[in-house]
Amino acid sequence: MGAEGEQIGIVSIGEAMRLAQEADLDLVEVAPTARPPVCKLMDYGKFKYESDQKRREARKNQVQTVIKEMKLRPKIDPHDYETKKGHVVRFLKAGDKVKITIMFRGREQSRPELGIRLLQRLSTDVADLGYVEAQPKQDGRNMTMVMAPHKGPAKPQRIPESATQG
Repeated sequence: MGAEGEQIGIVSIGEAMRLAQEADLDLVEVAPTARPPVCKLMDYGKFKYESDQKRREARKNQVQTVIKEMKLRPKIDPHDYETKKGHVVRFLKAGDKVKITIMFRGREQSRPELGIRLLQRLSTDVADLGYVEAQPKQDGRNMTMVMAPHKGPAKPQRIPESATQG
């Protein structure tokens, strides 16, 4: 193939090298498994540079997911719960995933239902901002649940009660 993508046809290797030198281009093997192999006349340095630029742009457009962690205890004070819930809300609004960990100590380990109840309460409190990605599961002394923010503009909006009365 020529420099502008035109078909040259089947030529010998020596002829192809001569054409590349005349045009001050590189002879690059595009499809080595084809019979006969397909080669193209191109500026290989420019090709590599443009492909690197495309790869850099693609990497720039990727979104990196960040997982924030919030630790709770089963017997949490109501005010402390509201504070921790506020942090979870802030993380979800920022678009980060949140891993909620409940730490059990001593006899609390025999009451995992307290942790499940607390995680369910938290998930219903922030349901308008995120959803439960990984259901609560206990591993050793800890119980974990992962919440992720809703994607895009399809967030469910709550209608104020004053707007529905009418």
